[in-house]
Amino acid sequence: MTKKNALLGTIRESSEGELKDRIKRLEEELFQHKLKRFTNQLENTNLIRSARREIARCRTVLSARALGHEQAQAKQPQAEEK
Repeated sequence: MTKKNALLGTIRESSEGELKDRIKRLEEELFQHKLKRFTNQLENTNLIRSARREIARCRTVLSARALGHEQAQAKQPQAEEK
């Protein structure tokens, strides 16, 4: 499983409240990254891009749930193998 698919899986398993909190946290991180970029303190500018994309993924899942295209997936415990 790729990193993007794993991230999308955790986003889809989250509740609406968790997604809203995650968006709020990511927007604050994005602001800090942009501020550091303008003051030439940000070494990895790709952090801005990844934060924007993760915000978009969260908002896409929220809007799909609001429209009824996707339902919240319950976290299912892994079956133990013997």
